[in-house]
Amino acid sequence: MEEIEVPTEHLQEQLNEKSRESEERWVLMVALTAAVLAVFAAIAALLAGHYANEAMIEQLQASDQWAFYQAKGIKLAVVECKMDMLKQLGKEPSSKDLEKTDKYRDEQKEINNVAHEKEQKSSAFLVLHNKLARGVTVFQVAIAICAISALTRKKFLWYGSIGLGIAGILLMGLVFF
Repeated sequence: MEEIEVPTEHLQEQLNEKSRESEERWVLMVALTAAVLAVFAAIAALLAGHYANEAMIEQLQASDQWAFYQAKGIKLAVVECKMDMLKQLGKEPSSKDLEKTDKYRDEQKEINNVAHEKEQKSSAFLVLHNKLARGVTVFQVAIAICAISALTRKKFLWYGSIGLGIAGILLMGLVFF
């Protein structure tokens, strides 16, 4: 009996071609994932930089307020010194000087409140900056793992990078909620 030969070469080529197409689609998905992660990383980095700048501006304004507070303190000390000297000489300080001391003390209280408020705002902006900076780091790691998954053709690494991307999005979300 004669064996019938089935041409499998053509079949094998078709299977290989389908496998390559499937792999190419997967690599395309990995590349798209990396691109989306890069967009989120860029947004998070931009926001982190914004909040760092805002924190710095608030801290600078707080420092200005503390300098203003000290200037009022110096003025108060000069007027009090003048009043003490007058008392030592047996003279009464003027009502104008008494009004100035009250005015300077009131101004110092107001300046103190503004300075503390600015410091609190600065701290709040730094907290937001730090959360977003962590998000940027997570996105960068996710992008790196995405690239490694494309190079090694390991799907579990791609899934891991997607998981890290979701974690980065959650970190970003914490800033807004």
